[in-house]
Amino acid sequence: MNRDHPLWNDAFPRANQYDADWVMANEMGPNALWLTEWLCREMRLEPGMRVLDLGCGRALSSVFLAREFGVQVWAADLWCKPTDNWARIRAAGLEDRIYPIEAEAHALPFAKGYFDAIVCVDAYIYFGTDDVYLGRLREYVVPGGEIGIVVPGLMREFEGGVVPEHLTRPQANGGVFWAPDCWSYHTADWWRDHWARTGLVEVTVADTMPDGVKHWIQFEHVKELTGAGRFPPDTEVFEADGGRYLGFVRMVARRNDK
Repeated sequence: MNRDHPLWNDAFPRANQYDADWVMANEMGPNALWLTEWLCREMRLEPGMRVLDLGCGRALSSVFLAREFGVQVWAADLWCKPTDNWARIRAAGLEDRIYPIEAEAHALPFAKGYFDAIVCVDAYIYFGTDDVYLGRLREYVVPGGEIGIVVPGLMREFEGGVVPEHLTRPQANGGVFWAPDCWSYHTADWWRDHWARTGLVEVTVADTMPDGVKHWIQFEHVKELTGAGRFPPDTEVFEADGGRYLGFVRMVARRNDK
């Protein structure tokens, strides 16, 4: 990618090496490559490892994992068809390292203890707030193996539990950002407690992305410039928020078998 391209971001040097048109043509929300790069800085991924990319979307994160770390990736998603992902995987020249699968998060078709690591980018909020889900997912990773997630989240709790007005008022495009399913957004402390209290894993990282909303705004602007966005942009909300409440949360944990 050319440094002058509006998608270029010095915070994500690995992602900058990917074709901008390819990234934008396959976007499904926040920039999947930026989120995956940030998450993997805290994970121990080594060549030849078996990695489950849970909720992989259009497999951008799967391509990144295979290419950057030399791992084998099972690209699992419910809504994006494996045949379509297979075409993208083949076009990337990674058909020997990425295996597309159609799977629902509660009915994974894998052997227990099969994966060295599990990665979930921008998807865990749709099923992982369930109190018992971690116990199910943990069974698919080897003892001592890592589970890493990155999700949209809160930088701090709402005062008095009331959603700030700038998140609920209609934008100029008519859209409203805060929908009922946004109650799956939580702080890094909430996520740490959600996992740590089970005793099933040892949480090694639970933090927030520096300048998360700034990066989110940049990607929204690029979607507007390129016409790639599938939904009306939320730039107005993110600019009003300024990172007070919205951003990205990262968490990494190791399976605990003590």
